[in-house]
Amino acid sequence: MKQRLQFFAKAPEIMKAVSALNKAVDECGLEVSLLHLIKLRASQINGCSYCVEMHSREARRDGETETRLYLVAAWNESPLFSERERAALAWTEAVTLIADSGVSEELYASTLQHFSEEELVKLSVALGMINTWNRLCIPFHAIHPVEKAKAA
Repeated sequence: MKQRLQFFAKAPEIMKAVSALNKAVDECGLEVSLLHLIKLRASQINGCSYCVEMHSREARRDGETETRLYLVAAWNESPLFSERERAALAWTEAVTLIADSGVSEELYASTLQHFSEEELVKLSVALGMINTWNRLCIPFHAIHPVEKAKAA
C-alpha cells in the first residue's frame, strides 16, 4: 500500500484547526487511559490501521497492559474493564456506528450513570475527533510506522 497524499500538506489551514480540536480533546479532563481505549475501539470498528497502531502504542507507553489492549475488541465479554470504561466503550460503538441504529434512550440513560452531562459531551467530541482522523487516514492511505525487517 502506498500513501495517496499528505493531507496536512494539501490543506494546512483546516488541518491546523483539526489539530487544535484534537489538542482540546486530549486536554479536556477525561482520563487519558479512557481516551486511549475509545480511540482504539473506534479505530478498530472503522478499520484504520494507522490509528489502531498509534493508539495501541501510545496506550502501552502510558501504562496500559497488553492484555487489555488485545481485549478492547471484545470488551463486552471481558471482566478487565471498569463499569465506566464499559459505558464509554458501549457509547463509542453506538456513536461510531450511529447510522446503523442511532443512540438508544437506554444507552443514553445507562451512560449517564457513569458520566456527567459535561463529560458525555466531551466523550462525544472525542469520538467525533477520532472518527475524523479515521476518515482522513483511511481514504488517503496513511501508513503507520513499519519496521523494515518485519514489513511484508
